Amino acid sequence: MLETPPLALYAHFPWCVRKCPYCDFNSHALRGELDERRYIEALERDLAAQAPEAAGREVISIFLGGGTPSLFSPGAVARLLKSAQRHLALATDLEVTLEANPGTIERGRFAEYRAAGINRVSLGAQSFDDARLAMLGRIHCADETRRAAAELHAAGLDNFNIDLMYGLPDQDVGAALRDVEAALALHPSHLSHYQLTIEAGTVFAGRPPPLPDDDVAERMLEGCRGLLDREGFAQYEVSAYAAAGRRCRHNLNYWTFGDYLGIGAGAHGKLSAPGAARVSRTTQMREPRRYLTSAGRGTFTRTPVPACELPFEFMLNALRLVEGFEAETFTRRTGLPWEAVAGKMAGLAAEGLILASGTCYRASPLGLRFLNDVLLRFVTEIPKSAGHSKLSTAPQPPPELDGRALFTGGGSGNVK
Repeated sequence: MLETPPLALYAHFPWCVRKCPYCDFNSHALRGELDERRYIEALERDLAAQAPEAAGREVISIFLGGGTPSLFSPGAVARLLKSAQRHLALATDLEVTLEANPGTIERGRFAEYRAAGINRVSLGAQSFDDARLAMLGRIHCADETRRAAAELHAAGLDNFNIDLMYGLPDQDVGAALRDVEAALALHPSHLSHYQLTIEAGTVFAGRPPPLPDDDVAERMLEGCRGLLDREGFAQYEVSAYAAAGRRCRHNLNYWTFGDYLGIGAGAHGKLSAPGAARVSRTTQMREPRRYLTSAGRGTFTRTPVPACELPFEFMLNALRLVEGFEAETFTRRTGLPWEAVAGKMAGLAAEGLILASGTCYRASPLGLRFLNDVLLRFVTEIPKSAGHSKLSTAPQPPPELDGRALFTGGGSGNVK
């Protein structure tokens, strides 16, 4: 029986000072002045139009992602959060995360963001090696990340994530470990640790940099995972590590196949309709100028997820969790009986890719390493009468997840 799962809100801010050569997110280099008033007004219209979908439901988290949301002023953020308060039923312990680029934060702004309603921040550090930051096209240096972290602590925002990559151009294991050590020295509550991958359509796809081979990348991952574990950061998802009690509620909602409203250029949403036994995806217009004129006018795309795709969609998320999921959760979040996947799960368990303990299922260490191969087992043919030919093996992920690709295993994904 399909249930009504927890609900979150995601707001996408599509502009950056400069587009990074590895990034395949819906982000655009800012040309001229940022018209933040016009964009916030568009987000408000979008939110008002979608709010009826959330009637009677509590929103457990809000995530402001991008792009670079920290290009927007604390006043603009406060206006959007007040609009969310007007239109939605917000949880009393609401988690509100702001993505921030260390190179776009002015001194004192974090205190203002906290006053606006932000209680969690994700810093896009990526590395603490200035030469590699330059290779990655980042606009900040390592010292700016350190200053940003100090500002966060001074503002009382000690619940913050640091985004960190490994497998960088010409990087060795020692350099990857030094990056993690530098990040931990800033006393974050959460660390996203993901492998640099080359994505189609990026600058790096056309001119690939010299990356470490798979064996070296695997040693980096194992070494950094061990260091994080010793420092009290428990891995709870393929690329996410948290101090006790500091897991990211917003991203956990994705991994457990929860619902979310998506507002902003290119934002994605997912909504369950138990009465109609239907799960739908929503997608906003990607191009910012078109979004600005269309927001709130019902021009986003709504697509029901065919029942035959739901096992793949669920596993794409849930199998990233280190602790796995209960069989009952699959049934409640998809509306399908466990028998729909029981045979495949048993086969994967026989191959040592899935571990089963009672009714709990999780990827084994081998399964996490080869998660793509595991997920491909759930890709199915769709009857031609349904108007489809074959399930895409690259469904669109929520754009805020720190992963250049959601459909990936090992350390290649990322969450904030």
